[in-house]
Amino acid sequence: MLLWAVAGFTVSLGAIVLILRACQAGRLAPRSPEFHHPNHSQRSPIPRFGGIALAAAFASLSAVAGNSLLGFTPDPLRWVIVGLSLAMFGLGLWDDLRPLGARRKLAGQLVIASAAYALGLGIHNFKIPLTDHMIDLGLYGWPVTVFWLVAMTNLINLIDGVDGLAGGISLMLMILLAMVGGNTGFVTLIAIGMGGALLAFLCFNSPPATIYLGDGGAYFLGFLIGSLTIYNSHKGTVVAALIAPLFVLALPILDTSLAVLRRGLMGLPLFRPDRRHLHHRLLQSGVSRENLALGAYGFTGFFLLLGLLAFFWRGEGFGVLAGGGTLMVLLLASRFGFSQGWLNVRATLRRMLKSRADIKYALAQSQRLAMEGERGQSTVSICEDTAQIARRLGFARLRIQLEDGERIWKMVECNGAEACVRQPNEKDDGSWTLIGPDGCRCLAFQHVLPGHPSCWVELQTPNESAAAHDHVAAAAPVKLREPGLDRFQILSEILAEGWAKSLADWHKQNQSPIRFQ
Repeated sequence: MLLWAVAGFTVSLGAIVLILRACQAGRLAPRSPEFHHPNHSQRSPIPRFGGIALAAAFASLSAVAGNSLLGFTPDPLRWVIVGLSLAMFGLGLWDDLRPLGARRKLAGQLVIASAAYALGLGIHNFKIPLTDHMIDLGLYGWPVTVFWLVAMTNLINLIDGVDGLAGGISLMLMILLAMVGGNTGFVTLIAIGMGGALLAFLCFNSPPATIYLGDGGAYFLGFLIGSLTIYNSHKGTVVAALIAPLFVLALPILDTSLAVLRRGLMGLPLFRPDRRHLHHRLLQSGVSRENLALGAYGFTGFFLLLGLLAFFWRGEGFGVLAGGGTLMVLLLASRFGFSQGWLNVRATLRRMLKSRADIKYALAQSQRLAMEGERGQSTVSICEDTAQIARRLGFARLRIQLEDGERIWKMVECNGAEACVRQPNEKDDGSWTLIGPDGCRCLAFQHVLPGHPSCWVELQTPNESAAAHDHVAAAAPVKLREPGLDRFQILSEILAEGWAKSLADWHKQNQSPIRFQ
């Protein structure tokens, strides 16, 4: 087992070194950065090709594990796992090189997961926890299998937003699979080998990261874990072997559930990426990246213990373990201010639904603005349209910096606006606090044009002290609403996306510098 771990570590380490050298030499170029990527404004983006190293280690280990000299009985399902896991990696790598869009990626995931079921890797029976009753799923086995594999694939991808987080949780899942592998030697050896490969990856992915998993690595790990879990669950019977990984995935499951609920209530597309996941909230509350990763490891380690107990107890104590996990989540949530407001469900729902109309309107306006670039309009007209939409959304000031200078649009007059002191917020959200000579405060959200770090758009909210005056309310075309920060931040992101898409299309069509003149 130690040799398998060393082999996975060695292959992954060597591949990462080669990848980093290829990226530095320009032979392996990532796709153009986009909004919602934490390093989209950097001049030298961090490579997102860590999945190549993990896939190389997995392919090497699988080739050795398939050798009859090791004493394994032939099993076609193993090659189904190998082939489709690499296919899922290819889908993610394609998106790392050239954006596919959420719908195309989901369609590809559904096809690969359906192929797994058609080739025999599926969930065919279901054992009701706390009972001995077994249910034959029949044709329902197909959607259940597809849901399991696609969910596992995306859970790992959704938490890949902080250095070391997704890799560390995947490592713990591999430890779990190695310990519950039982008599299925193939699963145990692959899990141990991939654990070694993940250790090598974490040497480069721990804060500050020099390489990321990318969609290729996240999709590959998620699908591999999901398929090994099915293979390990007595080939089709959902028992404790499927329940145990759910405990380890408690953090991404909780994060995903809250994200889907939040987006649905606020009228945002469910697949729209954002920077409001739990790990983003923790970073914005002042937690360092190092402490966040360590805290996530400790949290996941606790649930790893619960998962092992669930497996060895054959799922009999599922209710007690789930209750203990819920208590742990509530205790941790009570320590952070951003989560305390969630307990007031009524106020939280009212706040989200209150912003829903404005967000839906902003999405429609942003889509219309994005189409202006395809029509060959000038950069000036695109920026003028952006200013009009910003006025309708209730922003007080708009600043746009292009390659040849800066222009400002004032929607609400503010005395001493030019003399404001700019203070970057401690939150990792790209916002600034502007403090005027008279003590009034407002927020400014700045968004860099992906691929053009010298170009950006900044949207400024009305002054807090001035919002109560009648002349300001009369000047603003839209009545200002509460709460300020979250609502205006989301609106600024939506508008900035449309502005960036329009300028990118205009630049592609005209092959001209992005300038006002």
